[in-house]
Amino acid sequence: MDLNRKNTKRLVLLIAFGVVLYWVLTNPSQAWRFVSGFFSLFFPFLLGGCLAFLVNVVLRPVERGWRRLWGKRYGPRQDKARRPVCLLVSVLLVIGVVFALFFVIVPSLKDSIVNFVNLLPERILQLQNWWNQLSSFLAEHGAHLPDFSLNGQEMQQKILDWMRQYGDQFLNTTISTAIGITSSVVSLIFNLVLALAFALYLLAQKETLTRQAKKVVQALFSSKRAQQIMELAHMTNRAFSNFVTGQLTEALILGCLCFLGMLIFRLPYAGVISVIIGFTALIPIFGAFIGVAIGALLILLVNPIQALWFILFIIVLQQIESNVIYPRVVGKSVGLPGIWVLAAVTLGGNAFGLLGMLFAVPLCSVLYAVARRVVHRRLAQKGLAP
Repeated sequence: MDLNRKNTKRLVLLIAFGVVLYWVLTNPSQAWRFVSGFFSLFFPFLLGGCLAFLVNVVLRPVERGWRRLWGKRYGPRQDKARRPVCLLVSVLLVIGVVFALFFVIVPSLKDSIVNFVNLLPERILQLQNWWNQLSSFLAEHGAHLPDFSLNGQEMQQKILDWMRQYGDQFLNTTISTAIGITSSVVSLIFNLVLALAFALYLLAQKETLTRQAKKVVQALFSSKRAQQIMELAHMTNRAFSNFVTGQLTEALILGCLCFLGMLIFRLPYAGVISVIIGFTALIPIFGAFIGVAIGALLILLVNPIQALWFILFIIVLQQIESNVIYPRVVGKSVGLPGIWVLAAVTLGGNAFGLLGMLFAVPLCSVLYAVARRVVHRRLAQKGLAP
């Protein structure tokens, strides 16, 4: 009787899913309007949840440090002050990093790009002279290089036009998208304030909210199903937390080592390139290649030989970081084999761009863990070794 009831429920759910999928495929514009309306309605709460998740990554170690700070003197009074004090410190740390990015690093990056564009004609002329000298030297030994001819002024103008066009387009698109989601600038500010307040409430009451969510799940589902849902939620939270913590730690270490190494070897644009290397390290697999390409291009027009030394330095640094530092500091942050990381980054990037690359890895990690658990359980039922 129970088996027939379960099969009936599964059949009803399957039919309902098929009907919804058919409607989405036959009415994509209406489905997109529905999703956009839902996103617009719950935008402050979704943004607040994302902010709470990111701040919670900082909050956990801060709270552990608070306990260690008091040691044996830790008591009820310190425990009562733990959450508000640590939450304030965590928020200030996150805001400090954001302000540092926008008011220290971004202006420095802007100045470096401006200097790069202004010196472009002169550097291209130097590069062309260097190429001609190399061609003459090789020609004396029977080797010939193709002709190298570039117009520095023309290339400078093209870069300036490209920056104006796509810079304005990016700015206008970003502003219009933000305003389109929240209807007006006043509504945008209100939603940001509401999202921040919602994030602070989630963090201040996260234990209470977790207990309430568990009670709701236990009330709506059977004991077995409720346990599976809670395990999946715990697994998802752990995968995303480990991924964010691991990537941020890796990016920070790599950026600092890159900065120190470039100062030692006296390579130009040390600060800007180190920030670019650290930022692109957040992108799994492909980020290292993107950062090296941008950094080498910036140095190339200053000194081609230094650009070559920079590439060799980054290759060595990447080997040390991936084989020595990363396993010890971060470890297997998401527990996903390398081939599936590559597949997740490729598919996520093709479907949703940069955000797809970032979120695809932890999401694929959760799906991989669930699939592995199901396979092991089925093998155990058949008496086979996993």
